Amino acid sequence: MAASGAFVEQTAYDLILGLRMGRVVSRALHVAAELGVADLLSEGPKDISKLAAATDSHPQSLDRLLRMLASDGIFAETADRGFGLTPAAELLRSGVLRDAVRMFSDADWNAAGALLHNVKTGQPAFKQVNGQGFFEYLGTHPESQTRFDRAMASAAEEENLPIANAYDFSKYRQIVDVGGGRGGFLAAILKTYASPRGVLYDQPQVVEHPHYLTRAGVRDRCDVVGGAGLFESIPAGADLYVLKRVLHDWPDDICEGILRRCRDAAGKDGRVIVVDAVIPPGNHPDLTKAVDLLMMILLDGRERSEADFRELFARAGLKLTRIVATPSRLSIVEGEPA
Repeated sequence: MAASGAFVEQTAYDLILGLRMGRVVSRALHVAAELGVADLLSEGPKDISKLAAATDSHPQSLDRLLRMLASDGIFAETADRGFGLTPAAELLRSGVLRDAVRMFSDADWNAAGALLHNVKTGQPAFKQVNGQGFFEYLGTHPESQTRFDRAMASAAEEENLPIANAYDFSKYRQIVDVGGGRGGFLAAILKTYASPRGVLYDQPQVVEHPHYLTRAGVRDRCDVVGGAGLFESIPAGADLYVLKRVLHDWPDDICEGILRRCRDAAGKDGRVIVVDAVIPPGNHPDLTKAVDLLMMILLDGRERSEADFRELFARAGLKLTRIVATPSRLSIVEGEPA
């Protein structure tokens, strides 16, 4: 029994120290993406001297960084002092997840370091550290804005079609994508289902170039409407209103207003669906729980559980009717006027 107890204690010890070192691992991943190492290995393994020269890096330091990442299955160390790609490292290539990993700047890293402020005050650490809210910061830092936009677009490209296929959109006459950006999700819906028409609704400068709709060949089935956005008015008369990756950016009181405006626009026979992550119950590891903490650091937003959504819908005059899982990390939360 003593040996067993010692083993459990050691495992817990390693767990704590491993989590403590998580910031080092995360930063190493960021540096590898910043340097474009995965792109350099796309045609096969390379020795460390060639990688260092190509990335203008110190050979020994780069070797130590990649060795550590390789121990977690990101890159593979070769016998001749080189490195190659693994399935995980393939995701660090440009056009896949490289932009998502590079998205965070020193402003974000420093905000995470101020998490104690968040927990003590309930206020976003990002604003405390940087003197601006997250989206305000992006507006004044074009390079960070570009990285953020690319990361969001990359994630959406992967998930839009699987989500569109997970729910029957064919039964609706007209679908309004509220805060729909440049139309990627709406394009996936209209391309998959021949009968509905669409309305892409967002701020005028956002919907000015709805290239996803054009590229999908569905532009003629969709009205593009620029307006005041989520907080003032929403086009009325459709029978389905969609909010994808919108509510998690905002606190409950603002989300209640957004949902209420969608409910009013939909009328008594319409439906409202929210496409967002749903935090599962229990103690099992789930990426959504870490993303929820990130939302707390960066914004006033949050990820929500089924109970959270049920309560939020009720406050907005909606009844949560069902939650539909999708092949992505997101679920479809469906509501109807209560």
